[in-house]
Amino acid sequence: MSESTLTLEHPLVSRLKAWMDERFPLVNGLLCVFLYFAAAMVGRAIAADTQVSLGLLDVVGALATWSFFLLLRVYDEHKDYELDVKNHPQRILQSGLVTLNHLKALGGAAIVFQFVLSIVIDKGWGAATQAWLLMFIYSALMAKEFFIGEWLEKNLVLYALSHMAIMPLIMWWIVQVGASGLPLQPLLIVLGALFFVSGFAFEICRKTRGPEEERDTVDSYSKIFGTRGAACVVLLLVTSMVGLQFYVVSQLFTGTFWNGFVVLAVGALLPLWSLFKFLRTPSLKARERNEGCVALSMLLGYGVLIAAVVVEHGVSFTAI
Repeated sequence: MSESTLTLEHPLVSRLKAWMDERFPLVNGLLCVFLYFAAAMVGRAIAADTQVSLGLLDVVGALATWSFFLLLRVYDEHKDYELDVKNHPQRILQSGLVTLNHLKALGGAAIVFQFVLSIVIDKGWGAATQAWLLMFIYSALMAKEFFIGEWLEKNLVLYALSHMAIMPLIMWWIVQVGASGLPLQPLLIVLGALFFVSGFAFEICRKTRGPEEERDTVDSYSKIFGTRGAACVVLLLVTSMVGLQFYVVSQLFTGTFWNGFVVLAVGALLPLWSLFKFLRTPSLKARERNEGCVALSMLLGYGVLIAAVVVEHGVSFTAI
């Protein structure tokens, strides 16, 4: 069923799925899964001298991580609704096939899911629940744009920095889900920086547009820095991201993880190649390729972190 043939007569589930396909595709869940297992397994590797265990609860944890990013999308849909009515009236939400109340219900279910998981992990009130509460409170402030939305919207870089600060908090919650009670330490601070920089790189990349895409009513980093300047910022962030990936892997693996380092190098070269091509010929297609290459670089980096833990510590599987 195409979005153009969807009507209010179709089941709500079908309409919500169409909204997700448009605004939060299930393919995004792949990155959420990698983020969860990278942070949870790094936390367990630090906490344990023996094998790292994985179980069914980790599947639930990955789903909860995905549900938190879904919650952030629901927040954004509420924040940007009026502007999107003007700029994107054809979207599922703006056309009335799905309402903000439907999304509120979806977001409410996600909140309950995350909270219950945290309580189950802690067997009551503990480190995972505290980390979730901190993350949730910050996300709620983001939803209200820290009560200075009009000023923040005029400072797009500061806006992005304030919103990307949620990424280390997400990392900390996942670490506590994976190894509740683990104290903060230098490697986790670096992992938090990696979460922040990788998210920031993707955000800047996503809003760096060629001249044909620019619209007067839609903000972009290419308007602020120029197309070349914005692409250079993404290049700097991607380079920093890969440097942090190398460092974390080197701390997790006592030997020389050559295969992993080769994958990280490939992950660095892909977005660099794409961005250089974009600089020569900026276009919608080139921008979409940039997004794909930066996302792939993130996936490869987090995948290598997971592999480093598996190779160094081994993995055992449990029912729970």
